[in-house]
Amino acid sequence: MDPQQELFSYLLVALKEKYPDIGIYDSFLPPEGTPYPFIYLADSHQTDDRNKTVAFGNVFQTIHVWHNSPRQRGTVSGILLGIKDICYKLQSTKNFGWNLRNMDQRILADTTTKQPLIHGVLELEFKFN
Repeated sequence: MDPQQELFSYLLVALKEKYPDIGIYDSFLPPEGTPYPFIYLADSHQTDDRNKTVAFGNVFQTIHVWHNSPRQRGTVSGILLGIKDICYKLQSTKNFGWNLRNMDQRILADTTTKQPLIHGVLELEFKFN
């Protein structure tokens, strides 16, 4: 399996296990009317390095959290912390070893809908081998 897909699948399953009462979405944003908060496993990309015997490189993954109450910043922050915990603990999947290299977290106001939202963003960089 491709490293970015293996990481994506691992995170999707781990998020669904950790947050059974929160909607977890991937590939596309959920439809209008979806209950908040929800998590969106968004884009990923991979850069490969190679030597003569093994492939290794980096996978970059973005994860979003939205809530429809700007007063629920603590809830969004707590969900982001739980996602980070999953990422910190990841050491290996079936075919690859993983090392979390960098993590960038932002919490910001989102005015893209009629109702103001609070939007958390995690940008993750994992090294694989």
